[in-house]
Amino acid sequence: MATQVMPRAQGRSDNNFFLTMAFVMAGIIVAGFGLNLAMGRSSFARPLLVHAHAVVFMGWVVLYVLQNWFATQGPMALHRRLGWVAIGWLGAMIYLGTAVTVALVQAGRAPFFFQPLHFLVFDPGTLLGATGLILAGITVRRHTGWHRRLNYCGMSILIGPGFGRLLPMPFLIPWAYQLTFLCVLMLPIIGIIADWRRDGRVHPAWWWGLGAIIADDLLIDLVTFSPLGLAIYQAVTAGTPGAAMAPLAFPPFPPLS
Repeated sequence: MATQVMPRAQGRSDNNFFLTMAFVMAGIIVAGFGLNLAMGRSSFARPLLVHAHAVVFMGWVVLYVLQNWFATQGPMALHRRLGWVAIGWLGAMIYLGTAVTVALVQAGRAPFFFQPLHFLVFDPGTLLGATGLILAGITVRRHTGWHRRLNYCGMSILIGPGFGRLLPMPFLIPWAYQLTFLCVLMLPIIGIIADWRRDGRVHPAWWWGLGAIIADDLLIDLVTFSPLGLAIYQAVTAGTPGAAMAPLAFPPFPPLS
């Protein structure tokens, strides 16, 4: 009898962890972007492309929370249907995220706490890394432990912009990106600790997810600080104000108003 009850108890605890962390990650995004708006660093007077980007990315956060809710509270059928919607949603995120990044770099308006070339590479690069993990999670959806952990690791990457808006980025130059990345890594590490405390072991999906996040970051750096990265930057910014920006120098601080 005890052998039947224990897996159910563990399953409930697992469900509680992923649902709770879905709300935590959503809270980080809302807090980060809400703070940005409250401090006047952003406004609604932005191009349509930026608004479309915001709607799609915030919609993904809602979708992720709903998916965890339906997976733990039901109905499971709706969870499965939304899973297929998520695949198309990821495509829209890659397109809009890349388009906004390119537009900012071409305008010479990359955030001043990032090197313009690094920003051009890591923004789409992290999106592709997150998408790869989430698609891997969908592929192994019949194995719940793998499915939810790989999806969680993919979502962790997407929380980077939320952390970036909560951290004092101008004071973190030249390590603003790296420190934001460390915050992202804390999310799967929390999952590893939760597994260890609950089960006395760590599900292997965490190591694959964590390894994929680190590998994605290493690949981003490899491209950024290579002739290929420079060639990409020159091709993207040719004939635009961004061509006048030093690709690997931090832009000057914006004037105080």
